[in-house]
Amino acid sequence: MSGRTTALTPPAGARPPVRHPEAPAPGEVIGAHYDNCFGCGGGVPHGLHLEVRAGEGVRVTAEFRVREAHQGAPGLAHGGVLATALDETLGSLNWLTRVIAVTGRLETDFALPVPVDTVLHLDAEVSAVHGRKIYCTATGRIGGPEGPVAVRADAVFIEVKMEHFVNNGRPAEIRAALSDPDQMKVMRAFEVNP
Repeated sequence: MSGRTTALTPPAGARPPVRHPEAPAPGEVIGAHYDNCFGCGGGVPHGLHLEVRAGEGVRVTAEFRVREAHQGAPGLAHGGVLATALDETLGSLNWLTRVIAVTGRLETDFALPVPVDTVLHLDAEVSAVHGRKIYCTATGRIGGPEGPVAVRADAVFIEVKMEHFVNNGRPAEIRAALSDPDQMKVMRAFEVNP
C-alpha cells in the first residue's frame, strides 16, 4: 500500500512468515475463537459473524454481510465496522502461525462506500515477522472476490502471552472462559486477537 507509515513497514532483518504445520488446511473454515467475540462469535446478535477460511501460505479469506445494525450514514456501512472486519480478518492470521497476538497498529483506507446488504470479500496475509511484531495487510472488495477494493488495511500485531488476557480482561469473563470443561475451547478463547 503506498503511503504506508514507517511503523507499518517491516524493518531490515524481518523474516518471512511461517505457516504452522498444524494450521487449518487451505479452504477450511476457522471457527470463532470465542462465542462472545464481536467479530467472529455467534453469541453477539449484532456482531459481524465473520466467516474466515484458511488460505495458502499465511493467508486467509473471509466474508462479511453488512446488515442494518452496521450502518453509519443511511444505507452505508459504518467505517468503524469496516475497520473491525479488517482487524478481525487480520487477527485470524494468527490461527495459521499458532501465535497469540493482539493488534498493535491498524491503518485503514476507505476507497469506496459499502452499502447495507453488500457482502464484503476480505483477503489478508502476513508479509513479515520481526521479533514479537507481525506485519500484515488486508483488502475488502465488493461485488465478489475480484471486485473493486472498497477498504484496505496494514497492521502490526504484537505477540503476547496468555497473561495479557488474564491480567487485563474483565475477571468474570476470564473465569468463565478458563472454567469451561472443554479445554480446546479454553485454548481457542485466547488464541487470537479478541
